[in-house]
Amino acid sequence: MREWLVTNGLGGYASLTNSFENSRKYHGLLIASLLPPTKRWMFVSNVFDNIIIDGEPYNLKKYKNQFFFDIFPSFQYNIKGVKIIKTIFMDHQKNTVFIKYQIASDKPVILIHTPILNSRHIYDTNFRNSICFKQDIFESKVSIKPNNTDRIIKIILNDSIYTPNEQWIDFFYEKDRIRNDSWVDNGFIFGNFKKQVKKSTEYYLIFTIENNFNDIASDVYIKEKFRKEKLFENTKLPLKFKKLILSTDNFLVKKGNNKSIIAGYHWFADWGRDTLISLPGIVLVTDRFVEAKQILFALSKQCKNGLIPNVYMDKDSKAVYNTVDASLWFVDRVYQYLKYTNDLEFIKKIWSTLESIISCYVNGTDYHIHMDNDYLISHDEGLTWMDVKLGSFYPTPRSKKAVEIQALWYNALKIMEILSYVNNKKDNFSDLANKVKNSFNEQYKKQYDVIDTKDLSFRPNQIFLVSLDFSMINKPLQEKIVNEVKDNLLTIFGLRTLSPFDSRYKGTYIGNYNRDLAYHNGTVWPWLLGPFIKSFIKTKNYEVSWREYAYQNFLKPMFDVFGETWDGSINEIFDGDPPYLPRGCISQAWSVAEILRSWIEDIENSKPKYEKIILHEIGI
Repeated sequence: MREWLVTNGLGGYASLTNSFENSRKYHGLLIASLLPPTKRWMFVSNVFDNIIIDGEPYNLKKYKNQFFFDIFPSFQYNIKGVKIIKTIFMDHQKNTVFIKYQIASDKPVILIHTPILNSRHIYDTNFRNSICFKQDIFESKVSIKPNNTDRIIKIILNDSIYTPNEQWIDFFYEKDRIRNDSWVDNGFIFGNFKKQVKKSTEYYLIFTIENNFNDIASDVYIKEKFRKEKLFENTKLPLKFKKLILSTDNFLVKKGNNKSIIAGYHWFADWGRDTLISLPGIVLVTDRFVEAKQILFALSKQCKNGLIPNVYMDKDSKAVYNTVDASLWFVDRVYQYLKYTNDLEFIKKIWSTLESIISCYVNGTDYHIHMDNDYLISHDEGLTWMDVKLGSFYPTPRSKKAVEIQALWYNALKIMEILSYVNNKKDNFSDLANKVKNSFNEQYKKQYDVIDTKDLSFRPNQIFLVSLDFSMINKPLQEKIVNEVKDNLLTIFGLRTLSPFDSRYKGTYIGNYNRDLAYHNGTVWPWLLGPFIKSFIKTKNYEVSWREYAYQNFLKPMFDVFGETWDGSINEIFDGDPPYLPRGCISQAWSVAEILRSWIEDIENSKPKYEKIILHEIGI
């Protein structure tokens, strides 16, 4: 929460701490996406700024800045009466970053800017002399060619004087050291840009790997600010949602001729499951239906043996299909899209994909995913969202019949019943849905996390029995689940993944154990607040007083902690015990998406435009 993020719609980004320092190997000023939205490559680590006032040099790093966020992150310094504001922004769908310097001074000053370069994948680190950099100097511009990539880094600062000064420097990344990850790195200084300022002014320092880019930086600034303001205006939502809405834009990325959703910054690529869980909050409540359709259509084309890809690997964008829930989420998200758009033609276009998912789950597909004799879905270990693997060991295996998979399965069959009706197709799903419901209720005698193994681990997965549009359990059981999840798992930042009364519970993500042992054994996940809030309000019949209670008790405390300088990012995870330290990615798509969606759809009770019409037409 003390780190900032700027993105470019390709998967590239700029991100440092609020004090403008590198505390992670993922931090930098220009991290480009070479195979959008994957293959993120570090080119510019940072820039050191010095100012000379009355002949005395002052290093900005030694002075505390005032950080603030308004569309873009900015950093204000006040040194000997000279005010300096640095603002960071990127050109949309270009691997180009700009630093806007605003200088307010009643005397001449000199600024010296020293960029630090690198050339590596974001997962890696470098050591001294591991890369050779060749530089070509032009007027107010330097081109740098690392020998481990075919890209050329261009640095432009108009009306400046450049002086070469090649040297390596060390970086020690404290956040990565704590995570027991590689944390020693080396950057390369190639020289200094000297800028003389005679009076108050503004100018721009540009970093890019693009061959064609707009070097009229002020135009790019105006264009990108307008684009973001327009995104918010198009939602027609109140100002209170603005930061979260702007944050959703960070995750929407170009992928070929379509769109996708980055799972999280800094290190996640686009994941099928994460994309689908995030989709309503990223592109439906924000009125970006064209992008929603592109995402769903692209995933439908990637469906293989009834499975939607789980993840696209960052280094080569290869699709991996090891998930049991992504395909069921796909069915649900097609329905959510329909409720917002009534786009029946799209349903016809992807009908074969929807049918193939159900058919493959009934008859069996990869990873032993199949409908068992009791009509419930059985599957291998490590295929649910609790999918951590350490060598051959799964800390949360959850094989056979995980509870949320059964909830998603029934929900998908009920949705297919509706889609059959609106698409004038034969209903082959309602009878099966009834069999699933009856079988589940016969077996669900206690609040099992995995049905057939009768696993009583108290986890948040049971909340999906309540939160999904079509629930197969009765109202008293729904209320019981919501109340017990609230009492055992709810924190200020989300739901714990395991009850603190369980002997396996890990109250901190970092400890004297492998952090992946804690990932789903106590660690708090903000995205789970979305289905929890929906379930809570649903069991309270969406009464106004309970919706206000939900905001005051489940969202506002978190927003108060984030404070006024918050940029709308929400971490991937938090510790399970107070003070609930933020962990994992600094900005996670489903964290932002589900908080925004639940605030709008559930707390504000702003429902999709066509939901009632569709349900009325089919008599539900």
